[in-house]
Amino acid sequence: MKRSYYSNSVEAFLKDSESAILGELAIRHDFTLEDLQKNAWIAQIRILKKILKPYNGDAHIYFEYSIPRMGKRADVILLINGLIFVIEFKVGDISYSNHAIEQVLDYSLDLKNFHEQSHHRRIIPVVVATEANATKNRHRVYDDLVSFPLKANKDNLLSVLLEVTSTSNESKIDVATWESSLYKPTPTIIEAAQALYKGHSVQEISRSDSGAINLSKTSDAIDKIINQSKKENKKSICFITGVPGAGKTLAGLNIANKRHKFDEGEHAVFLSGNGPLVQVLQEALARNEVKDSKGSQSRITKKAALSKTKAFIQNIHHFRDDAIQNQEPSIEAVVIFDEAQRAWTLEQTHSFMSRKKGIHDFTMSEPDFLISVLDRHTDWAVVICLIGGGQEINTGEAGLPEWFSAIEKKYRYWNVFVSDMLVDEEYTGNEELYSRIENSKLNIQKELHLSVSVRSYRSERVSELVKKVLDNKKDDARRLWAEIQEKYPICLTRDIAKAKRWLRKKARGSERIGITASSGAYRLRPFGINVKNSIDPKYWFLNDKNDVRSSYYLEEAATEFDIQGLELEWSCVAWDADFRIKGDHWEYKNFRGTAWQNVNDVTRRQYLKNAYRVLLTRARQGMILFVPEGDDSDRTRPCEYYDPTFYYFKEIGFHVV
Repeated sequence: MKRSYYSNSVEAFLKDSESAILGELAIRHDFTLEDLQKNAWIAQIRILKKILKPYNGDAHIYFEYSIPRMGKRADVILLINGLIFVIEFKVGDISYSNHAIEQVLDYSLDLKNFHEQSHHRRIIPVVVATEANATKNRHRVYDDLVSFPLKANKDNLLSVLLEVTSTSNESKIDVATWESSLYKPTPTIIEAAQALYKGHSVQEISRSDSGAINLSKTSDAIDKIINQSKKENKKSICFITGVPGAGKTLAGLNIANKRHKFDEGEHAVFLSGNGPLVQVLQEALARNEVKDSKGSQSRITKKAALSKTKAFIQNIHHFRDDAIQNQEPSIEAVVIFDEAQRAWTLEQTHSFMSRKKGIHDFTMSEPDFLISVLDRHTDWAVVICLIGGGQEINTGEAGLPEWFSAIEKKYRYWNVFVSDMLVDEEYTGNEELYSRIENSKLNIQKELHLSVSVRSYRSERVSELVKKVLDNKKDDARRLWAEIQEKYPICLTRDIAKAKRWLRKKARGSERIGITASSGAYRLRPFGINVKNSIDPKYWFLNDKNDVRSSYYLEEAATEFDIQGLELEWSCVAWDADFRIKGDHWEYKNFRGTAWQNVNDVTRRQYLKNAYRVLLTRARQGMILFVPEGDDSDRTRPCEYYDPTFYYFKEIGFHVV
């Protein structure tokens, strides 16, 4: 797949006519070519033709180079003297904006992290504000060989390049090898949703290496199931399982995006009971569409954009309420349920319907009712359940057994598709599931399990480490940590100010940082962490560094309910006494009134453990654990509540700062 609109040796670029280069750029441009874009290209071509003559020998140029993870393109990439220059032009700008600096650094980090042949190369981001005044650059390099962004205008760009290339002794880049190098992007769920909604394929934005059953194979397997169900007029339910961060939500969004086919009776919708996730994705897609439409004839309002995104991603409870009022088959023949393990039990659904809706005779669990809605179709329908192991975190969440119970009792004629890994107790709750399904209806496909986390692209084994930590298998955790610590830093501190400094130091470009804590962490208030104060997920996850409501400000903490299904680049997990080590086991506590009380119910214990599992698997690049010092003068925070947990982490080997 060609990653750039135009690529050539600098020698050939200098010989090519302006019109020929512009023609190649235009023919590969997927969208309506606006005058603004055309004029920007002309300005870039003229500037580069003027300044690149000293590099007429061994150098290569790329225009509009694809940055897959972000669904965007870098204006220009230059390979010169073994160096990789990533150049972002701001034609007509009279200053070097923070946004432009952040943008070009993001592109450079994307190459560094995800482009195999760029891993060990020096990468130099450059912002060219064509009409800005010249400024003095400080040539500093991060530990991973990405430089601090340089600034140039149309007149001094050559001198800026020469300052770097004249002292370079890097080995030559083989252009053919560099161009054909594996690209293994791992987008955040927000980036993925935006790229898919724009029309990018999952192959463009996801990794394609053979280290795991990748998203493309899972997507292909689901496509076959949908096509077969449609062709044979059958109803099917599929269970996609996976470890935290393996890409289940991305797989679901991809299916929903591909199956927007009203004219073929195949409209799909992505449903989630995760309110914050739905809010954030709807808002992110709408903001992106409004931004992309500015300056074009098809400009769209925020209200109209939100209306469109809400048809693509919906809250599962709104879907349910509509189906109660309207007994007709839904317009959707394909429905994707995200985090289906969190669907409600019969008791929880009955209680809610009675209390909130005034429906006192509701006798169906949420899985039962949701399948029944699709069962209204007289021909075919497909239900796709995305299941996360050990992710139930709230009262009344049924887990996987409830889905199989509903199939066994009422929908035995449905075809059931599962992975060969659907046996772990974190999915099954130690219940035998397969025996409930007739052999002729049960289909086992290994492609329906995503076994490798791609959220933590620096180390795919973070979720495994978290499991060992939470299962109190200290020796196993220590051995595993020794293997992955070079790729994925986990630090430990007792000082919240140090934790914040660590986060700010680690993050570059627009890499998102934030503080997280369990919803039961009531005694972190002395450290400015008040989990009773709810965040607004839209602002916390999407707004920039200048907004006090954003995660960047490190003033508001997100709980497991706010952050499940979403992610940060770097996180601080603030640890309270609700989940604490005592001797050789974890203690489960709930703060009621003025004191901690034991959590004795097995289900509620699992919810608490899973809450910390969620918090510990949100960071893509690394995290710091804040375990506060106790205070023996405060009977709710004595040292004995916190010290053993701190030393447990220290003995595993997490570095203390």
